[in-house]
Amino acid sequence: MSSIFQELEDDSPGEQDVGSEVRRSSWRRYASMGRDQLRVLSQDTLFNVAATILLFFTTLAVVGPLIAPHRPQERLYQENGVLIDQWAEPAFMSSESTHLLGTTAQGYDIFSQLIYATRPALIVGFLAAVLTVSVGTSVGLIAGYYGGTVDQILMRIVDFAYGLPLLPTVIVFVAIIGPSFENIVLGIVLLQWRGSARVIRSQVLSLRERPFVKAAKITGASDLRIIVRHIAPNVLSLSFLYASFAIGWAILTEAGVSFLGLGDPNRVSWGTMLQSARAYSAVAEGAWWWFIPPGICISLVVLSGFLIGRAYEEIVQPELRMN
Repeated sequence: MSSIFQELEDDSPGEQDVGSEVRRSSWRRYASMGRDQLRVLSQDTLFNVAATILLFFTTLAVVGPLIAPHRPQERLYQENGVLIDQWAEPAFMSSESTHLLGTTAQGYDIFSQLIYATRPALIVGFLAAVLTVSVGTSVGLIAGYYGGTVDQILMRIVDFAYGLPLLPTVIVFVAIIGPSFENIVLGIVLLQWRGSARVIRSQVLSLRERPFVKAAKITGASDLRIIVRHIAPNVLSLSFLYASFAIGWAILTEAGVSFLGLGDPNRVSWGTMLQSARAYSAVAEGAWWWFIPPGICISLVVLSGFLIGRAYEEIVQPELRMN
């Protein structure tokens, strides 16, 4: 195993100096590409709006527990010491209420739950996106570079994964394995990698025939070195594109699974808030302050992910900038 990684390093001190200079040059080139991409994205109004929304919720997830007035599952009491066991209207609707967004039928502060639920939602979104793109990119690189039997086997697995719908399959998976935060993320990753794998594989099929790849083979570079140093950097834009879309799909899937009562019982998420509102007939009782705020939060975060992905398509397909 060590011999594989040794091939990525140069042998003599002189060659190490040259290799270090090449790596520094590569990092400068990637940094320049990143600045160019950010400049293009910053010219897109929708991207700026979406990035601002995502940054706001990310900040809220980090500092939320410090500003939330109550714990998410802390039962609240009235001034006379009686437990709040019915819906209390938001403060802006009732002068007697001290709760910004009211309370649930169980006596929980909705504003506090909304803040605490931000962190699980974003963790699911970002973690699932990173794992999804990592698996999809790896499969696409291996299948596209080696081709032949390896490509056939991996693409048949992709075809099988495409035959399974995302949300119903995750629901069945979590129901069998058990409702937990980790199982929801695992269920999402098991299926969501398929799209990025297929697209990246098609790009690698073209890249492996390019002169710079053939030149690397002639000089004796190993397959691992060619994939890591020469091919992978050319498909990173596609990986980032699919990662931005994966954030939205992962948050939607987690909310759907939690809404059906299969969410993590130890965490409060926007999906579990909607599930509780449904269980206690909040819609029928007209307690809109219980189910509308988490619905708005889900919509904003998912929309911001898709808008960032749409803007990033202009990086992957520059011809779209002309439209």
